[in-house]
Amino acid sequence: QVQLVESGGGLVQPGGSLRLSCAASGFTLDYYAIGWFRQAPGKEREGVSCISRNGRSTGYADTVKGRFTISRDNAKNTVYLQLNSLKPEDTAVYFCAADGGTYYGCSLRGHFGSWGQGTQVTVSS
Repeated sequence: QVQLVESGGGLVQPGGSLRLSCAASGFTLDYYAIGWFRQAPGKEREGVSCISRNGRSTGYADTVKGRFTISRDNAKNTVYLQLNSLKPEDTAVYFCAADGGTYYGCSLRGHFGSWGQGTQVTVSS
């Protein structure tokens, strides 16, 4: 069974940090670019960051650039998103998704066919 599972969300104060994980089972992440997305209540889903198959290319939304860092460990079949300097507006459910159609680089407009169930991030004092 092909599955992506996010973890690492939680409640954190403004300025705090979290590390989200996206673990794959049933398939090998090496063949996929991975994207992180988020959706806040009442808002549309927003692309946050992406990483290429080999991890050498990354992309970030302007709203998180300089604060979030995406990385991957293909040996562990896992992609990470480090969230630093968190703000209340970062509160959302965060999802990871696999893009099997982008062979070089990554794009938040890629072909994301497999999605995880999401992990809640709440930034509040």
